[in-house]
Amino acid sequence: MSHLLRSRGTLAAVAVAVVAAAMPVLLPPSQVPVYVLLLLAAIVVTGLSLLMGYGGQVSLGQASFYMIGGYSAALLAVHGLPTWLALLAAPVIATAAAALIGVPLLRLRGHHLAFATLAVQLILLSLAGRQEWAGGDIGLQGIPQLEVAGYAFADDISYAYLALAALAVVVLIARNVVDSRPGRGLRALATSEVAAESSGVPVAGYKLAVFSLSAGFAGLAGGVYAFFIGYVAPGSFPVLLSFEYVVMVVVGGTGTIWGALAGATVITLLLQLLNNIGTMEGMPAAAPSVLSYAVYGLLLVLAMLFMPQGLVRGLALSSRLEVRWGSWKTISSRSGKRRRRSA
Repeated sequence: MSHLLRSRGTLAAVAVAVVAAAMPVLLPPSQVPVYVLLLLAAIVVTGLSLLMGYGGQVSLGQASFYMIGGYSAALLAVHGLPTWLALLAAPVIATAAAALIGVPLLRLRGHHLAFATLAVQLILLSLAGRQEWAGGDIGLQGIPQLEVAGYAFADDISYAYLALAALAVVVLIARNVVDSRPGRGLRALATSEVAAESSGVPVAGYKLAVFSLSAGFAGLAGGVYAFFIGYVAPGSFPVLLSFEYVVMVVVGGTGTIWGALAGATVITLLLQLLNNIGTMEGMPAAAPSVLSYAVYGLLLVLAMLFMPQGLVRGLALSSRLEVRWGSWKTISSRSGKRRRRSA
């Protein structure tokens, strides 16, 4: 049975990879930017899923590291640094910022930590809107075109493949972390910090490490976003974006890479649909925001009631039950045949 499930998982991974690689070409040109934003959200949510599912920490300000990555890449590129180097610097700066901020923040737990991370984002938004070197409320414009090894990313399709490559790297790193010895320590930490510490797990160090890693993922996504859009401003990183990432994790399933990808896909497509409905003729100006908040609340309630482990784990459980039911029916059928023969 385990071999069957593993083979199904491998086939599913190959199928998803093939479909993801074909989407930029198959989608209408107007939908490719939505696909790029979906991939960037999946990068951020993969890190947040590790933080929530393995580190046992909840961040309501993950968009702040997305913002740090975006502003870092934009500022460095605007001031003459090669664009490819500015992009590589974005996750490094976001990771360093998280390591610095995380030392005092991770002394908090539960909702105290969640509100502290939210406060960090509010502070960063306020600072960015007041600083002339960051462009103020207008933001930084005129970001140079991204170039890597002489290749210029000039259209949406090229950025779609760049975002897809970045997501592949993030998933590979996350998978290796989960399967490593520190990953087992993180699982123990998420279950019980006291038990993990008594077993020799360096709780404080692991918490800071996964917090910084998730911020680095967000910083990478922010760097790609800055070059893709061509400008960054405080309005590009609203507080609602952080809540959106948390909803993606909860709906997809915490502590699973597949859950992060599924949650990002479902919520991004749903928000695009709601935005299309909210901007229809005759709808009030606040309709898109109101619909988004309503759907966030409704999805969280439904997920907690009917699928508390998320979409991926819920579907995996159904698959296991189906395989077990098939095995039980086969065994019962064979037993019945033996009994008839002996009779």
